[in-house]
Amino acid sequence: MTEYKWLEVYKAALLETDWSKMEERINAAETALQARKHEFDVNHGGTPEENQAIADALNGLNALRTEASAWLRSKRAS
Repeated sequence: MTEYKWLEVYKAALLETDWSKMEERINAAETALQARKHEFDVNHGGTPEENQAIADALNGLNALRTEASAWLRSKRAS
């Protein structure tokens, strides 16, 4: 498997177990992914595989953000 520059920060978000730090991790991963997409705009795109990996990662972060938001709402309600 190819290691992408943004992969470590993405993994950090996925593996975070402290829900109170989740939003920070998600934001950092999204920033890294968006920066890589910007690089593609400048140099006419990356490989199809990395483009797909970025799309998948962004979808994964959206799902994680939904879970983190639900956790936060449950903490506020209790």
